Amino acid sequence: MRSNRRAAESKVPRTIAVIVAVCAVIATVLIVTRGGDDEASASPTPAGAAARGGSEQSGAAGYGHSSGVPHGTGAQEDAAADDPSGQTGSQPVTEVDKTFLVKVRQAGLWEIPAGRLAQTNASSEAVKRAGLHLMDGHSKLDQLVREDAKILGVAIPDEATAEQQGWVKQMENARGAEFDRLFANLLRSSHGKIFATIGEVRAATQNDLIRRHARQANQTVLDHLEVLEDTGLVDRATFTDVETAVTPQ
Repeated sequence: MRSNRRAAESKVPRTIAVIVAVCAVIATVLIVTRGGDDEASASPTPAGAAARGGSEQSGAAGYGHSSGVPHGTGAQEDAAADDPSGQTGSQPVTEVDKTFLVKVRQAGLWEIPAGRLAQTNASSEAVKRAGLHLMDGHSKLDQLVREDAKILGVAIPDEATAEQQGWVKQMENARGAEFDRLFANLLRSSHGKIFATIGEVRAATQNDLIRRHARQANQTVLDHLEVLEDTGLVDRATFTDVETAVTPQ
């Protein structure tokens, strides 16, 4: 009897221990489950909202390439900024717009060679520096004008005018101080006249591509005006000639 009683008494603590352990497991499961539900309710993110957010991010990332303007360089992003509708190519192109593109093209065709000549024929460091600015600025503009002309269907020349070719010939035959003065005055006169034309085109054009091109040309020509004037070699007669040319008659 005593052994049976002892066995029964020993089973009681074991049973109690098992019950306590089971209760502890159940309580833990309830706490974890409730905590997960609380987190879900605190930050509701529907699947639709997540998908919508992903599409908005991908759309923003591709915005710079959605303009529809088929530029092959960084010019495409500029065109997209000016014309997010992608309708640049269908906008009107006036005769003034076409003439503007032709003049920008012709300017590069003689001013880039003039800049090269400054590196070999000039004696003034300021003139050589101006020549480098011309080479860099007009190389970029020439690439831009060829792209824009192709998009807009405008025919542009492959050579400078006869007068411009004559100016290059004069500089080829000059050296030292003679070259310096000839270079500074010929280029300052040319840039002063085209600068006024750029302003007229920018003010009146209805085409976003031409408007962007005029802005770039304006910045480039202004830089060239300043470096040419910094040579200290531009004659008063050159300024007078430009003033006469740009003053409305």
